[in-house]
Amino acid sequence: MTRKRMRLLCASLCLAATTLPAMASRGETAQTPRRETRTTAGQQVYAKDDSKHPLLADQLQVKDRVLSAKRKMQLHEQSRKQLEDLEAPASEIYGESSWGSYVNPFAGMSVNIPDRQDIDLQEFVMPITTHQVTSNYGYRHSFGRMHYGIDLKLSTGDTVRSAFSGKVRVKSYEGGGYGNYVVIRHPNGLETVYGHMSRSIVREGTIVRAGDPIGLGGSTGRSTGPHLHFEARFMGIPIDPSDLFDFQAGVPRYDIFAFVKGAYRTPRSHAVASAVAKPKKSGESNEEQFKTHRIKRGESVAAIARQYGVSVANLCRTNGIKKSAKLSAGRTLRIPS
Repeated sequence: MTRKRMRLLCASLCLAATTLPAMASRGETAQTPRRETRTTAGQQVYAKDDSKHPLLADQLQVKDRVLSAKRKMQLHEQSRKQLEDLEAPASEIYGESSWGSYVNPFAGMSVNIPDRQDIDLQEFVMPITTHQVTSNYGYRHSFGRMHYGIDLKLSTGDTVRSAFSGKVRVKSYEGGGYGNYVVIRHPNGLETVYGHMSRSIVREGTIVRAGDPIGLGGSTGRSTGPHLHFEARFMGIPIDPSDLFDFQAGVPRYDIFAFVKGAYRTPRSHAVASAVAKPKKSGESNEEQFKTHRIKRGESVAAIARQYGVSVANLCRTNGIKKSAKLSAGRTLRIPS
């Protein structure tokens, strides 16, 4: 082999040694998945798939885990607070020594009643499925005594449910009155009474949620037929349940009801609260003044206004909300006439 050929062979080997790595590198790049996008001008632009970048993917996963952990902590704290409220409901109102065995926890005691107390009614659940009121709150001339609640029609054995979340304060039997009855104290400051049941299925100290079963309907005690005697009280003082709830519609009349101390009627301490609401004309009932609507998931102010044939502005003004308000399912709106 001549020297000239030897030089050519060496040059070829050197060229191959420098070219092959570059070709391999280009081939590796060509195998990387590309995602096609288009600009507004219609030009094609190719970008590498972000999922092939482990560092970016790891960062996103870490961020998602952090957000999930924060959300879980918030839910846990919220649940813990709710449980605390149910363990000692309305203790800031009733105090620590008001867990008596009477319907009125302050019977025979001197107690300071707040001049005003706002009571949140938004959680209300009908205690029974039927909505028929058979006897109203008020003085009964034929019996010469007050009827401190309302009577709701039911059949023996019908499920009776707690109107709000709370804690059972009294479970007892009174042959000459309530029969089998339960008293539940709620975090909003109310206590509710359920009388004449055939049996109660909760014990004193039981924590219940709104809508939980607490007994079965019946006609025990001083009763002439199956019905539920239902009372609402604040610090032992009875309030006409119909002032709080629209039993025909099965919803509260107000989101917030204002108990006012100055509304006592003497010498009888019965109808003891007044509601913060639009003043009504003489002789006009609450039902005639406005209807109520329980908000369902996904409903908007505009949709509800259309449903009842009222203007959005009027609906917002009546309820003190904005047109853009995000409505919470379960809340009650007043529908202007």
